[in-house]
Amino acid sequence: MYNHSMLNSDNVVVKNQLGGMQVLEYKRDMSVSPYTSRTEYFSSKMNVQRRQVLLNLNGNGYTVQAGAMQWMAGNVQMSSGVTGVGNFLGKMVKGAVTGETAAKPEYTGYGQVMLEPTFRHILLTDLSQWGGSVVLDDGLFLACDSTVQQKVVARSNVSSAILGREGLFNLSLYGQGAVALESIVPMEELFEINLQDDVMKIDGNMAIAWSGSLEFTVEKSTKSLIGSAVSKEGFVNVYRGTGKIWMAPVMSEQKSAGKSDLSENASSGNTGSSAGRSDTASGSVRQAFGVFKDLLD
Repeated sequence: MYNHSMLNSDNVVVKNQLGGMQVLEYKRDMSVSPYTSRTEYFSSKMNVQRRQVLLNLNGNGYTVQAGAMQWMAGNVQMSSGVTGVGNFLGKMVKGAVTGETAAKPEYTGYGQVMLEPTFRHILLTDLSQWGGSVVLDDGLFLACDSTVQQKVVARSNVSSAILGREGLFNLSLYGQGAVALESIVPMEELFEINLQDDVMKIDGNMAIAWSGSLEFTVEKSTKSLIGSAVSKEGFVNVYRGTGKIWMAPVMSEQKSAGKSDLSENASSGNTGSSAGRSDTASGSVRQAFGVFKDLLD
């Protein structure tokens, strides 16, 4: 196996590891100029650091988000993950509805594959911890063992898509193996909720991942429309059954609406105003749909 020297650097640490996946974190950005040194200094103090995923292959394989590979070394083969025209068109449709890339390349063999650096947080998890199936928020997938299968799941009803703000479709991973997720919030800010034939209600789209065994719906916070209006809670996302939920309770609306890499700070100036307009518009849609739904009930 190719043995590179970057892990011997004092500036690079292995932040987390699961199987052959390693999360490398740079303590500070040393490629700075006098004009950017102040920003980089305070970024290092606030956990704004570059991170990379190193995939170690020993006869196994990994499926990776398209365009994420930075370099590879050793006897590593890459396949496109597309077996034909029909398969490619199907993957394009799935990618369009989930916000993921149409085709995800697979790397197999013996060696190492390094993924592109990111300012986002890398979350490593095993599907066995989710009962063998997990449903992901859009854009969360980064890499997984090639033994992990992928499919697109649709919301159980139209109200879940329109009112839950989770989209009509989500990417679901099932089977056995490790998964690397690219999150805008760190693991330290996540709440892990384990349900056992129970119900979890969340006001907003703060759940970033949940077990595939859970039923997801959107319901009124109270039994009546007037009660929901008086309580000012409106509709809530409801998860029923047995399984696990990862929830980001401190994730602001600006974070969830932007979902952009921290390196794209140049466009962040208008994020707040556009997010506000989007929230207002979606709130109006939810309210109108709720009145219509109540009339039908």
